[in-house]
Amino acid sequence: MSNLLELREVWVSYPDKEIRKRNLMSIFRANRIKKFWALKGLNFNVQEGEVLGVIGRNGSGKSTLLKLLSGLIAQDKGEFILRGQRPILLTLGAGFQPELMGIQNIYLNGLLLGYNREEIDAKLDEIIEFSELGEFIYKPVRTYSSGMKSRLGFATAITLEPQILLLDEVLGVGDVAFRAKCEAKIKEKIKGNQTVIIVTHSDSMLRSMCNRAVWIHAGEQMAFGDAESVASEYAAYMKRRS
Repeated sequence: MSNLLELREVWVSYPDKEIRKRNLMSIFRANRIKKFWALKGLNFNVQEGEVLGVIGRNGSGKSTLLKLLSGLIAQDKGEFILRGQRPILLTLGAGFQPELMGIQNIYLNGLLLGYNREEIDAKLDEIIEFSELGEFIYKPVRTYSSGMKSRLGFATAITLEPQILLLDEVLGVGDVAFRAKCEAKIKEKIKGNQTVIIVTHSDSMLRSMCNRAVWIHAGEQMAFGDAESVASEYAAYMKRRS
């Protein structure tokens, strides 16, 4: 019997609240969440000025890896060595305050990323222009679509010029023209020796955007090497699964 059916059976069989509560708690204890390793056995490096792709299915540990690298969470075991400023993690809608306007969120995100108001002022027009949000920049972020949030977040992070930029699926949102614009901006930054790590589900993006790539499956490293080779391995795996 599934957990759902067990719960339903208890609810129907025991009208007395206290007895029902005790039986429900016994089911919850029997099915309590077990600990597991989100990531294990990863071993790779990223060179300065390189674009590294991280690919894998949903739940493979890609976003967890970026959170570790950005310092949002700490690892239980293992270590990684970081040279340069703390990476900036850009994930869809992260850090946005929904009741604040887009322009207010630019300042908020900039301050959280370690920039002062004068530095943000100097980049503000460029951020707004790149986002293509127009008058929506003065609207609350809660009114934005996912694509608009992605535009605002990407424009803020890429314009403020971090040394290391972590992108969590943000290039998979938005129209084709804006995605192409973002890719062009990343390539422009790479020429300035900026390091980028991109999480993606797309093997075609891996081929077009990245120098090297790491494939993660169920928290484990399946492959690491040049982007074309890893993309081919991943595409073959996904074809076998279909």
